[in-house]
Amino acid sequence: MRKEEKQAIVEALADQIKNYGNFYITDTADLTVVKVSSIRRKCFESGIVMQVAKNTLIQKAMEAAGVDSEELSGALTGHSTLMFSSVANAPARLIKELRKTGPKPVLKGAYIDSAVFIGDDQIDSLSTLKSKEELVGDIIGLLQSPAKNVISALQSGGQTIAGIVKTLQEKEG
Repeated sequence: MRKEEKQAIVEALADQIKNYGNFYITDTADLTVVKVSSIRRKCFESGIVMQVAKNTLIQKAMEAAGVDSEELSGALTGHSTLMFSSVANAPARLIKELRKTGPKPVLKGAYIDSAVFIGDDQIDSLSTLKSKEELVGDIIGLLQSPAKNVISALQSGGQTIAGIVKTLQEKEG
């Protein structure tokens, strides 16, 4: 591979790192072509971009994108496959689903909004992370809850007072 080709790959990877903000480094070595094609299809269906690259090019792309992590650099051994997604937990959920049918892909590391996760044992915690949209929905729900409680109390209180007045009228009559 010529120097210009390598530089183009590094620039493309760096752009993806910047654009998505989340990426996973996985090991898909020793998988059959059929299995890798199946993984690529599922990635596409889940909105995940999967790309295989040499570790040195991944390292240079991380440096170019401003990802300064010695832990992630240490994870770049053997065969590496990158998974990019705008939803932080989507690749982790996909990896967990794929692991039901085989031992790979194995998570080497993940970079989620400047947080670094190293090792395959992190897959459970990564898959339970809430997406940005889920967090916003939770916050809106929490903000709406007190208002709903006040309205509900006022409505039920009005019915209670009306009930008491009606009962008192019936007793007098």
